[in-house]
Amino acid sequence: MVESEPPNPAVGAWLHGVVPEAGPAGHGDGAFGPAALAGIVGMDGGRVRAVSAAGLVAVVSAAPLAEYGEQALRRNLEDLAWLERAARAHHAVVAALARRGPVVPARLATVHTDDERVARSLTARRAELLATLDRLTGRGEWGVKGYLVPGAPAVDPEPVGAGGVGTAYLRRRRAQLTAREQGHRSADAAAEAVHDALCQVAVSGRRHAPQDRRLSGASAPMVLNGAYLVDVSALPRFTELVGSLGGRHPGLRLELTGPWPAYSFVTDRPEPALTVRQPA
Repeated sequence: MVESEPPNPAVGAWLHGVVPEAGPAGHGDGAFGPAALAGIVGMDGGRVRAVSAAGLVAVVSAAPLAEYGEQALRRNLEDLAWLERAARAHHAVVAALARRGPVVPARLATVHTDDERVARSLTARRAELLATLDRLTGRGEWGVKGYLVPGAPAVDPEPVGAGGVGTAYLRRRRAQLTAREQGHRSADAAAEAVHDALCQVAVSGRRHAPQDRRLSGASAPMVLNGAYLVDVSALPRFTELVGSLGGRHPGLRLELTGPWPAYSFVTDRPEPALTVRQPA
């Protein structure tokens, strides 16, 4: 939740994510240093900056409380155009950080009234955040979506029998509906088998609810919306498995996406935030 505003609100800090202070192994101390952060644009086109405490770094953007304070945020979050711009800007920062090393993404619209409160949060949750960063080091989140392949076998027209044209029509419709239901059940089983196989290679895997066609942009229904935390060393084997699973399950079209920041595998975010509905 956004913290209570002071009597004279000024500029707060929009939290993007938390990263290690010294940078992950293999990246050197400059992975998240001032030079690296200088090229990252945050909210409203401003540059992000670091707030350090307890061996951790919170990457934040300046957030004038006239726009990003609690009451203003509640109004703005009802504006889908504003929300989309904010979500894109926030995600761009998190993605830029993830390309440099492990990051614990903050929820959208996590705003502190000053840097002291950001530092206090890092100190209070130091153990949790360090454990999460350690778990994410050397790993990335990959998405696998499975779409139902259209083209169920057509039902041959039945000859008109004693029941007449109406009875024949009802039989055809029943057969078509039965075939469609069987197709969906088969696709669901295939999606479960694909997910189970991918989890054997990934460190962890999660199934999210399938996206609506308006969100996915695909003409076919989605039956698998999986997220997988994969070691960098295991990525060739993982991508090869996605390809082979597509061949084993011709009723599904599999799509591999990523790498993404590990949103799906961060259960404890750096700070509670306002509940935000993503635009449809």
